[in-house]
Amino acid sequence: MRRMTKAVAITGASSGIGEATARRLAADGHSVLLGARRTDRLRRLVEEITDQGGTAAYRALDVTDAADVRAFVDAARCEFGRLDVLVNNAGVMPLSPLDAGRIDEWDRMIDVNVRGVLHGIAAALPAMRAQGHGHIVNVASVGAYEVSPTAAVYCATKFAVRAISEGLRQESAGALQVTLISPGVTESELADGISDPTARDAMATYRSVALPASAIAEAIAYAVAQPSTVDVNEVIVRPAASAQ
Repeated sequence: MRRMTKAVAITGASSGIGEATARRLAADGHSVLLGARRTDRLRRLVEEITDQGGTAAYRALDVTDAADVRAFVDAARCEFGRLDVLVNNAGVMPLSPLDAGRIDEWDRMIDVNVRGVLHGIAAALPAMRAQGHGHIVNVASVGAYEVSPTAAVYCATKFAVRAISEGLRQESAGALQVTLISPGVTESELADGISDPTARDAMATYRSVALPASAIAEAIAYAVAQPSTVDVNEVIVRPAASAQ
């Protein structure tokens, strides 16, 4: 049976889980619009996807800017004629102990990890409700279920994404699909933004066993592939060799 192809917009698509998801969904025949700040990477990724026969486009995107996210959703609709799936993947993780007082980093996590998701939902919901279907995929973390030292603020943002996803699911029953994907430690550039030495050393140990980003892309592809009558609510993906 031929799988239905969908129009998908992905935030944070220039590396890591976002990049892997773009490749995986395009390989499945879906059309993908990729958004991130690093447009040089997006351009190369789109060229690779199209060279392999896929359908892809890109747009510069700052998820902390609500108007920019609205324009991103509008671009997907202009490019593909509709928006079936929004993958809210953009995120940052500058960990530090609370007593380090890195308020700027805390604010950045709240702006990207929480407000960015809300901006995506606010932009996509009207279009999806008007067309009578849609799927919001929010990428959280195992940090949405547990808290560890140096990760209090990061985990708080991911707890928030989990709560927002569940609220959206309940409000949209029968109208939209809502999926929360929560990766365990995964190969990505997230840890590169850790400036606090204590947190950086702890993360190096924590990341000694890590999933490839493609493993998370597979989970997202599974959820996206489901018909509108099936709602995959929450998926937690951890390395088999790790308790975390």
